[in-house]
Amino acid sequence: MAKFTLNLLLALMWLFLTGDFGIVTFIEGVVIGFGIIYLMEGVLGRSDYTKKAYRVLKLVIFFLWELLVSNFKVAAELLTSRFLSSPAIVAVPLSVKTDLQITLLANLITLTPGTLSIDVSEDKKFLFVHLMYGANPDKAIADIKSGFEKKILEVFE
Repeated sequence: MAKFTLNLLLALMWLFLTGDFGIVTFIEGVVIGFGIIYLMEGVLGRSDYTKKAYRVLKLVIFFLWELLVSNFKVAAELLTSRFLSSPAIVAVPLSVKTDLQITLLANLITLTPGTLSIDVSEDKKFLFVHLMYGANPDKAIADIKSGFEKKILEVFE
């Protein structure tokens, strides 16, 4: 947590040094601060901050890719005269354990067009998901487990 705070302070310093208080400049400051922290790990001490930040970035990039692909699939479905969708509800067995991890997984699934998280079982072992393309539910479950769930577990390990 100390390195995250240091990164934010470096980003704020960057804002003041440039005199531009926009979001793009802030993001530049975060990236520059992260680079400084990465290069100074020998002096500041080793921690998982850089690894975790990298894993979070991988999760974000994976989500954006899935968002792009699913948007094209749903748009193609709407713009063509043929209907390829075969809606289904599946129970995805959960490897994530905490409420935060389950909520993050459910939200990432819901934010992806063509899928909707419906409910979590009372024992928190299953997440019920509505699929627009559910012709092969086993493949959809495997995709969720090897995609979003795996990346979330990597972030929280």
